[in-house]
Amino acid sequence: MRSGYDPVEVDALIGRIESTLGRGPHTLDPVTADDVRQATFHSRRGGYLETAVDFALEAFVVALETQAKRPVRLALAEPTGEMLREEWFETQAARVERVAFRPARMGTGYNEDEVDALLDRIVATLRGTTDYPVTGKEVREARFSTVLFRAGYLIADVDAFLAGISDVLEQRRA
Repeated sequence: MRSGYDPVEVDALIGRIESTLGRGPHTLDPVTADDVRQATFHSRRGGYLETAVDFALEAFVVALETQAKRPVRLALAEPTGEMLREEWFETQAARVERVAFRPARMGTGYNEDEVDALLDRIVATLRGTTDYPVTGKEVREARFSTVLFRAGYLIADVDAFLAGISDVLEQRRA
């Protein structure tokens, strides 16, 4: 059995996050995006997969920050569907800007400069600020050089993140 994050600790934090976002009981202490960023968990045999938890928490950070910045709207001033759509793409672009991949250790990793260049293109595409948008298909098919014995991103982290963001890019084209 592999080790992972303590499920009880992770579930407790997620309960607080959901309560803060208005998706759960309001009896739990509210949590901020910084609280989530600083969260640490004990390791337990059979615990949650760290990568999956880290990606989920990153999405929660975006949701918490978006909620904190969202102005109170009057009923007559509700945004149109298109405004909501653009806000959602902006939160996704901010998520891409803040992603932090774990470093590859004792082996190969993806070339950081190549990955960062693709992430920059993804952000520009999500914000609609480029004449050469990247497609979800291009992201799924992206290949990067690998590096040995120098700084590189953990391959599994990059691949998992790009798989998810490629679906978001498909929505941008729709």
